[in-house]
Amino acid sequence: MHFTLRQLQVFAAVARQESVSKAAEYLSLSQSATSSSLAELERQSACQLFDRMGKRLCLNSLGRQLLPQVMALLDQARAIEDLLEGKSGFGSLEVGATLTIGNYLATLLIGNFMQSHPGCKVALHVHNTAQIVHQVAHHELDLGLIEGACQHPDIEVMPWVEDELVVFCTPRHPLAQRGTASMEELCGEPWILREQGSGTRLTFDQAMRHRPEKLNIRLELEHTEAIKRAVESAIGIGCISRLALRDEFRHGSLVPLEAPELDLTRRFYFIWHSLKYQTAAMREFIEQCQALTAGVRRSDEIVLPPIA
Repeated sequence: MHFTLRQLQVFAAVARQESVSKAAEYLSLSQSATSSSLAELERQSACQLFDRMGKRLCLNSLGRQLLPQVMALLDQARAIEDLLEGKSGFGSLEVGATLTIGNYLATLLIGNFMQSHPGCKVALHVHNTAQIVHQVAHHELDLGLIEGACQHPDIEVMPWVEDELVVFCTPRHPLAQRGTASMEELCGEPWILREQGSGTRLTFDQAMRHRPEKLNIRLELEHTEAIKRAVESAIGIGCISRLALRDEFRHGSLVPLEAPELDLTRRFYFIWHSLKYQTAAMREFIEQCQALTAGVRRSDEIVLPPIA
C-alpha cells in the first residue's frame, strides 16, 4: 500500500477547502508540506485528482469518486485511534439541522446526548434543508436532521417523526373567530412564508401545487421567529410547523387557522452520506433521538426531559 493516512487527510482537506493554503491552515501544516503530500499521492498513484483553476483546486471525476471512500476510511482510522487511546469511541459529531428542528428540538436532543457521553464533542449547524443536504453530500457534516424528503442520489434517508404545518394568524384577524378558512379566503390574504430551499416552503408549495389560485406572498423570511413576529403585527398570515408555534398557541398570541383543503403533513428525517462510515457516536445519537420520541404521534407532542 503506497499511500499514507496523512496523504489521505491532505487530499480530503484540499477537496473540501479547494485550496492548498486553506487546507494547510485547517490541518495545522505548512503550505509546502501540504503541497508535497498531495503531489506525492498523485505521483505514487499516477493519477491526477484535481483540476487546477487559477488558485482553486477542484476535484475531477476520479477525485469525486475517491472522496467518499477516503472520508469513510479516515472516520474508521479515528475510531481505531480512540480505541487505542482508551476512549469510548464517541470522539466527535458534526450535526446539521434544519431551522425548525434546530431551533425547537436539536439543542435539547444534543444536550441529552452529551449528558450520556460527556467526552463527545458535538457541533450543531443550523441551516435550511437545501444547505444541510449540500453539506452532508459534500462530507461537511456527519449527520443531518431535515424536514421533508431528500432525493439526493448519494444520501441515505431514515424516517423519524411526523410533523405538520399549520396556517396561523393573529387573534385579531377576521378569520380567527371561526378558526377555519376555505382556499378562496386564503388566496385573498397576504402571506408571510419561509424562503425557497427550506423544507417548510417545499411542503407548503407541494400542498398548493394543484391549486389554480395565485397567492399574494408579501414576505419571504429565513427564520420562523421572524415570521411569527410579522404575523403578530398583522402584516399577513403564515404557515410553519406546529412545533414552532406551541408556546404562541398556548398563550393565545397566535391562533391556528385550519385549512381542510390543504395536506400539510410531512416527516422529519435523519440523513447521511451513503458511503460514510457509521461511527459509534452517529449510531448512538440516532438511537437516543428515536427513543426520546418513541410513541409520539406528531412533533409538537414531543416532551423532552429537562437538561440538569
